[in-house]
Amino acid sequence: LLIPHRPMHSAADDDVLRRLARGGACVVEIGVYEGSSAIVLAEALGPGSTLHLIDPFVDPVGWSLPRGWRGAPFATQRAMRRYGGGSRGPRIEWHIARSQDVGRAWQGPAVDFAFIDGDHSPEGCREDWAVWPPPVRPGGAIAFHDARHGAPAGFGSIGVTAVVDELFRGENPVPGRPIDAEVH
Repeated sequence: LLIPHRPMHSAADDDVLRRLARGGACVVEIGVYEGSSAIVLAEALGPGSTLHLIDPFVDPVGWSLPRGWRGAPFATQRAMRRYGGGSRGPRIEWHIARSQDVGRAWQGPAVDFAFIDGDHSPEGCREDWAVWPPPVRPGGAIAFHDARHGAPAGFGSIGVTAVVDELFRGENPVPGRPIDAEVH
């Protein structure tokens, strides 16, 4: 019996992910869960590119997943096997670790697109923001998932929304990083 992955994003989210990843040589996904967005990213990337998947597969503070849910690295690894080796898609690099630790130690190439969907606590989201922009190349993109809690037709996490509001929607938004698109 195969149990399908549980997507935690919409078709509109998929469209934004594809657009931002397309043509990238190095893409990072922070927070893999069961791999539904990793599949979208892999489908958008071509041979010769690399998709870095980062997740500790634990949620010790309880901000990222609904109560009782747990991510399973084997589910994502099984789903991603069809993209391995770079013959039809990107090479897959696994980092079963905290995204902040991977970001601080990053020695890889410049990142074309970083999708931040990991620790949803305000502290964890702020820490991801603190360590991931430097590896992203000038002109590269960074996207936050679940950052529209309380917005009209919005959805999201209180923690991520608070950080994105503070960084990008407030009176002094981060210079050089305008919001390109928002869905849900």
